[in-house]
Amino acid sequence: MTYVQTLPFSTLLIFALGVNVPLGYLRQGARKYSLAWFTYIHLSIPFIILWRLAEGLGWEIVPFTLGCALLGQFLGGRLRRDNTMP
Repeated sequence: MTYVQTLPFSTLLIFALGVNVPLGYLRQGARKYSLAWFTYIHLSIPFIILWRLAEGLGWEIVPFTLGCALLGQFLGGRLRRDNTMP
C-alpha cells in the first residue's frame, strides 16, 4: 500500500466501524436469526466492497475492514445491552 492509498484506506476503516455501530445496536434488538437480524449484520458489506473497489484497494485489506465491521457490530450491541440494563 502506498502513501497515496493511506487516506482512502483509513476512511474505509472508519466507515466500516462507524456504520456498523448503529447496525449492531439495531441487531441487538432483533430476534436472533430473523430476517432483520441477518440484514443488520450484512447491510454494510456491499457498500464496503464497492468503496474498496472504487478506491482500487486490494484483497489484503479485507481482514481489516471485516475486523472493523465486526468491532462496530459488537460495540453497537454492547451499547444497546448497557442501555437496557436496569
